[in-house]
Amino acid sequence: MSEADEPFVIPVTGDLDLHPFDPREIPSVVGEYVRACRERGILHLRLVHGRGRGVQRAAVRRVLASLPEVVSFSDAPALAGGWGATEVTLRDRTSSVF
Repeated sequence: MSEADEPFVIPVTGDLDLHPFDPREIPSVVGEYVRACRERGILHLRLVHGRGRGVQRAAVRRVLASLPEVVSFSDAPALAGGWGATEVTLRDRTSSVF
């Protein structure tokens, strides 16, 4: 297997920069990352999508809006990326309310 065929391992820290990913991968990357964070008890995330024209931001937010484990999301504070990043709050794994 070549290096290009090997899976890319993303550190699960609650802070994810989406710039290295192909725009078509964003929905699956965001969904899997949110689930991985929640499994590890990381309930506050920051997803960095950049400012640009807002296309990636909109894609990220569509995914977040569809995930039952997401309690809320909003622009990050100015010092944490402003509208170039989205902060996310997840529901605790022990919560049975979806």
